[in-house]
Amino acid sequence: MIAVVDYGRGNLHSVTSALESIGEDVTIASTPDELESADRIVLPGVGAFPAGMESLLKSGLVESLNEQVRTKGKPFLGICLGMQFLATLSLEGTTVRGLGWIDATVRELPVRRHGLKLPHVGWNETLPDDDSVLFSGMGQSPILYYVHSYAVTMDREEDAIDARCDYGSEFVAALRFQNIAATQFHPEKSQDLGLKFLTNWAVWNP
Repeated sequence: MIAVVDYGRGNLHSVTSALESIGEDVTIASTPDELESADRIVLPGVGAFPAGMESLLKSGLVESLNEQVRTKGKPFLGICLGMQFLATLSLEGTTVRGLGWIDATVRELPVRRHGLKLPHVGWNETLPDDDSVLFSGMGQSPILYYVHSYAVTMDREEDAIDARCDYGSEFVAALRFQNIAATQFHPEKSQDLGLKFLTNWAVWNP
């Protein structure tokens, strides 16, 4: 059973539909007991980091997420804002603390000097590590769908980077460390390649 975390800010319908389309049993989780019952956990997210983090904290699920993912080691996937939550800090608008699961900071994409617009919206070539099990069968440079103005920058632990993307400058497109995976792109909006990524994650045995 895969639990998709409901804290009032995620794109629950499309994420749930994508997981169900690859044959997975999915539940919407808004209580600690529902996370306890799940085998895997997905944390989606759209919008601004400060408001999203406030909603996640108010949901009362942070302690349970720490227990189920960090202590018990359940496979986890953070999507878009759900990936950014893993960082220590976000500098979006103001300085806001994240979950601190990895030593990283969320910063605005430095693309305005190149005349590029924010948010970064659309399909972009993504470059996974050669040994990435999560991108297996997706080709050397899958084209995936992005919607964001901010991205994770690693303060340490660069070996956790699983894929990169370039939009005026290079940014982290995916993370993989311990039992945790995360994507800046939206696999649920990335058509067949996105479904392949979700399929790989659903059978991933970290």
